[in-house]
Amino acid sequence: MTRRRKTLTPSKGAITLGPVLYNWEPEVWRDYYFRIADEAPVDTVVVGEVVCSKREPFFAPHVEPVLERLKRAGKEILLATLALPTNRRESKSIRDLAAEDDCIVEANDVSALALLGAKTHDVGPFVNVYNEGTLAWLAARGARRVTLPVELSFEQIAAISAARGKIDLEVFAFGRAPLALSARCYSARATGLRKDNCQFVCAGIGNGTELATLEGQSFLALNGTTTMSSTWVNLARHIPALKRAGIHRFRLSPQLIDMVEVASIFRRVLDGGDTKKAMRELSLLAPHAVFSDGFHRAIAGAAPVAA
Repeated sequence: MTRRRKTLTPSKGAITLGPVLYNWEPEVWRDYYFRIADEAPVDTVVVGEVVCSKREPFFAPHVEPVLERLKRAGKEILLATLALPTNRRESKSIRDLAAEDDCIVEANDVSALALLGAKTHDVGPFVNVYNEGTLAWLAARGARRVTLPVELSFEQIAAISAARGKIDLEVFAFGRAPLALSARCYSARATGLRKDNCQFVCAGIGNGTELATLEGQSFLALNGTTTMSSTWVNLARHIPALKRAGIHRFRLSPQLIDMVEVASIFRRVLDGGDTKKAMRELSLLAPHAVFSDGFHRAIAGAAPVAA
C-alpha cells in the first residue's frame, strides 16, 4: 500500500520533480513515474511534454495511470504546457489544457499565460522572469508559483525573493539545464533529417546527445528542439544559503539515473543534512556527470562546482 506523504511546511522546504525533457521509451517513462509516486520524497510532480509535441502520442496511453498513481501517493500534480508551440495543433493543445478546471497548469510559454488569463497557475523555468516587476505582473494575473530561470545568480534570486510578496518561488537545483529552444529540431538536423521527417532519432537517448568542441571538450547536449548544458546543474551545497534568502522550493529535472535517491539526498539537505556528504553521494550516483553551479555564482554557467 502506498503511504501518503505529508505536505512540508515552507520552513523545511519542498521538492518539485520537473517534467521529463527527454524522449524516453514509453514504458520507461511510465515506470519512472510509478516509482516516483511510490518511493520518492517529493511534494510536487510535473507531468507533460514540454519539448516536442510529436512525442506525446507515445506516452499518452500511460498518462491516466500515472496521474492516478501520483494522486494516490498524495503528490501535488502540475500539467506542463509546451515551451515553444509552433503550429495550430500545438496551440490548440495548450488552449485545451488551459480550459481544464480540475488541474493546475504549469505555463512554459507566454502564449499559455494569455490563454490561462486570471486562472490560478504556475510558471515554469522556460518563461523569462528576471526581475521583480515581471514577477509582480505574473502574480497579478493568477500565478501562484514561479520557477526562476536557471541562469540567475544567487544575488539576483535573493533580490527577487525579497520582493516576491505572496507568490512562491522555486529554483532549478539539479539536472541538465535547458538553455535554448528552436522551431528546428537539432537532433534531426544532426543526422541529416528534417523535423517533419525526424524518424524520432531522439528516442532512447536517455539524457540527450552530447556535443564536443574540435578540441574534444564537452560543450552542449542536443535534445530535440532544445539545447541543453553538457554539465549538470547541482545546487545542493547552496541550499542553506537559498533557504536563508527565502527560497524553500527546489526543482529536480529528471535524468536517467536513480532519481528516487537523488530526491532523498536533497530531502536530507533540506532537513539540515551535511551538504558535503550530499555532493559526494550525488557524484556516486552520476559518476559520468560534471556538476556545475557557475550561473549561481555569477560566472560562466558551465563552471564546475568548486571542490
